[in-house]
Amino acid sequence: MIGALFVRKDSIYKRLPGVDCYDIERDARKYAATGAVVAHPPCRAWGQLAHMAKPRPDEKELALFAVKKIREVGGVLEHPAKSRLWAAAGLPQPGERDEFGGFSIVVNQHWWGHRAEKKTILYIVGIEPCELPEIPFVMGEAPCVVASAGRRKDGTRSKRRPEITKREREATPDDFAVWLLEVARKCQVRKS
Repeated sequence: MIGALFVRKDSIYKRLPGVDCYDIERDARKYAATGAVVAHPPCRAWGQLAHMAKPRPDEKELALFAVKKIREVGGVLEHPAKSRLWAAAGLPQPGERDEFGGFSIVVNQHWWGHRAEKKTILYIVGIEPCELPEIPFVMGEAPCVVASAGRRKDGTRSKRRPEITKREREATPDDFAVWLLEVARKCQVRKS
């Protein structure tokens, strides 16, 4: 059983077999199983626009909890590519490893069917990079943009491509969720 931590109430993970889901009503901090996890901790307190965000008082610590849990049981943590969590938690940059055997990679959720180019950084513990499932690299431009990506430098909006909804910004594409679960199922923390 894979734990899916910090998922939306309407998450794809809730429809997939072999997944124990923790949404806002089921506190992920109570996850006590020893199986690997897929963690999607809230990112608004860690992102580029954190200065404009209004997170709950305990929200920033949820990502730090997710890092600790991944290091304990293995799995994968997903956050925006420019998340400040990496520096704060001492997570390895792409191409580097940490003392837990963890590594990071940057992917684009558009490769798994997201309607916008949503660059994402993954922190993975318990598997070697060469053991990752195939990554479906996709060339070309996504049909939509994330709202902030649709702004010009002068602050006006580009109407070249439509913006995605808030739900689409937060949701995990079905194929990406399946891929993340496949990664987590391969993860095993090697005790020293």
